[in-house]
Amino acid sequence: MAAMDDGSDNGKRGARGDRAGARGHEAADSLGDEQLLRYSRHLLLDDIGIEGQRRLLASHALVIGAGGLGSPVALYLATAGVGRLTIVDDDTVDLTNLQRQVAHNLSRLGLPKTDSVRQTIAAINPDVQVRALRRRADAAALAQWVAEADVVLDCSDNFATRQAVNAACVRAGKPLVSGAAIGFDGQVSVYDRRPGLARESDSQRPCYACLFPPTATYEETACSTMGVFAPLVGIIGTVQAAEALKLLTGVGPSLAGRLLMLDARAMRWDEVLLARQEGCPVCGGTAGA
Repeated sequence: MAAMDDGSDNGKRGARGDRAGARGHEAADSLGDEQLLRYSRHLLLDDIGIEGQRRLLASHALVIGAGGLGSPVALYLATAGVGRLTIVDDDTVDLTNLQRQVAHNLSRLGLPKTDSVRQTIAAINPDVQVRALRRRADAAALAQWVAEADVVLDCSDNFATRQAVNAACVRAGKPLVSGAAIGFDGQVSVYDRRPGLARESDSQRPCYACLFPPTATYEETACSTMGVFAPLVGIIGTVQAAEALKLLTGVGPSLAGRLLMLDARAMRWDEVLLARQEGCPVCGGTAGA
């Protein structure tokens, strides 16, 4: 027996069409024709849509490092439409970088990495405002840069910088997306100490120093001595970019309170739940504590 058509499917399709039409009219009022085309795949996502894309266009992300992690981070933030990027790195493009740092190319050898990334972004999405800063990220400068940003992405390669970035984010109450990669191993998490967050309890909102105390001694490992699997930085950096875009648009729960670790040899992810350390010298006495 043929199934009876009660019109419910047509009604659902009609409702979806009405919602899509409403979104389309709203988008047309706020975005130009080229932007409607450029960001159309975001606009089709109910979790992002026109309002989420507006947030991205009005957002400012601070990226510390323009190398292996910073390359995919900067490129995906720019292609997604984050309106302003501040990119900080004191290094220049070297031939050894091109194995994994996809924002650079042979014609940029010797150029500051920040300028190289700015040129690459301009060729993909010239509407993005890029401030390229060739300098080290010291505490005084970080205090200003972090205060100006909506989200901070740590793509640096040493513990001293990571600790300084974390401390600045805790003081300013800004979310931090932190990644690291060496050899075949990578890790990524979000450290978000902003007060008033409803999705995670206080015990699930540690800062970076809760996991890696600043007073502890760590063996520094560098790609120049240990090596790094080329796609690994792309995987970790892309996850960092995704978490930043989620934070900016309010999509889903973040990685706050969770550390993802990747073994790229086995292509296996492990997750570790993180808790705030009561005696943490960085976040223990902050307003968000």
